[in-house]
Amino acid sequence: MRPSELKAALRDGRELAILDAREEGEFGRGHLFWASPVPLSRKELRVPKLLPNRSVRIVCTDGGEGYAEALADWLRGQGYRHVSVLEGGVPAWVAAGYLAFSGVNVPSKAFGEWVEHHYGTRSIDPGELQALIAAGRPLAILDSRPREEFRRMSIPGAINVPGGELVYRIADLVPDPATMIVVNCAGRTRSILGAESLRRAGVPNPVFALRNGTMGWELAGFACAHGREESYPPGTPRHAGLARSRAERFARQAGVRLLDPQDLPRLLAEPDRTTLCLDVRSPEEYAAGHLPGFRHAPGGQLVQATDHWVAVRHARLVLTDMGNGARALMTGAWLRLMGQWEVHVLEGSPDLPLETGPEPPPPIPRAPTVSVAELAATPGAIILDLARSLSFREGHIPGARWAVRGRIPPLPPAPLVVVTAPEPELAHLAAAEIPGARVLEGGTAAWAAAGHPLLADRQVPPDEACIDVYLRPYDRNSGVAEAMRAYLAWEVDLIRQVERDGDARFGTL
Repeated sequence: MRPSELKAALRDGRELAILDAREEGEFGRGHLFWASPVPLSRKELRVPKLLPNRSVRIVCTDGGEGYAEALADWLRGQGYRHVSVLEGGVPAWVAAGYLAFSGVNVPSKAFGEWVEHHYGTRSIDPGELQALIAAGRPLAILDSRPREEFRRMSIPGAINVPGGELVYRIADLVPDPATMIVVNCAGRTRSILGAESLRRAGVPNPVFALRNGTMGWELAGFACAHGREESYPPGTPRHAGLARSRAERFARQAGVRLLDPQDLPRLLAEPDRTTLCLDVRSPEEYAAGHLPGFRHAPGGQLVQATDHWVAVRHARLVLTDMGNGARALMTGAWLRLMGQWEVHVLEGSPDLPLETGPEPPPPIPRAPTVSVAELAATPGAIILDLARSLSFREGHIPGARWAVRGRIPPLPPAPLVVVTAPEPELAHLAAAEIPGARVLEGGTAAWAAAGHPLLADRQVPPDEACIDVYLRPYDRNSGVAEAMRAYLAWEVDLIRQVERDGDARFGTL
């Protein structure tokens, strides 16, 4: 497919998925606005979740290296019927006069900037917030990121309330309407969307986004706290009914549709539509019991990183929170305002037995395995660790080599070649491609559980080798402050890039 043909396809209103076959770090250097990263190394794990309908139009792209052709061939082999490759990849797209975007989760981040501009979201800078804290002003500082990000760094005095939970729980957490509420994240998007969620829901308190989040806090010379666990009380909030009425008002304005559980099978049976079913609750709630066929996509993260869960433009999305609907309605309203999807919220739930535990992985052929004890007793074994590069830095088996599936160079002779990965399926896929390789039973976690040491080294792999992940400023080993400033400037400028690109229709219902 030529760039001009793809540009026309982006504007014809029909379902379309643009898949970039490079690793995330390569993808982040420059890609099409509506592209979703589907690295060749993880295609078997990503594609079944993103593309349940094999009749959808798919365009594969890359940086001109040939990865797109390989992904397209594999997709055709899986039964996808309308697969094309962008001729010349991103370089040809740019040469044709179209824009490429750096970074990841770009549609969501650009949408956050649009929200701030469109609704006039109020913000407070770090210096002002610190002065209010020092003066003893009654404040509720709410960190809208997932728990693991909050644990890594947080504003002193903040509590963790991920974005999808804010409207649902705010009346219990901040009962006094005179208390100022400040919502923060690491940068800008989740701060803006969290604060504006409270404002769109009609929360009477003065609500502000912390300008530039924890990055802005540190750039202003203030220290973040580390290792904190403060969060909201679990369970159904006392004012869940109020949250529902607030969320329903906003969702109705945005064009979200309510779906009777009896109508869900009819939607799923339509052969020419992509229908994605997403559960927006917390990880703990999802694991305790969820509807079959519903993927886990926490509401705040679903809006912040939509391309991770939704690759098909103009798909139909069905959301549930298995409760009174407030979380699904708020999430659905923002997704609807992104202008790309038909959004339904499931009212109640079908009379079906619930599944427990995390999302089941797709079925993957199993490779031979090796026990921790056998590996420990084999000197000279080669260990290939397919964890994310940042996870490898935090702890790996001594002597292990960090690797990306499909990019592993020829190996020297060894008595044993062992593959480990946090996702066992990825380890089995890679081991099947390496002659004689075996998968470590239980992975690196089993090695540590058996009492063997792990090695942490922030320098390995070095920043420039981390092709699997787009490094955030605080992931870097040097130039962190400069990277923070560049990142924040990039976010602010996204709205102007989107206007020049012309393929986003934020707010178009």
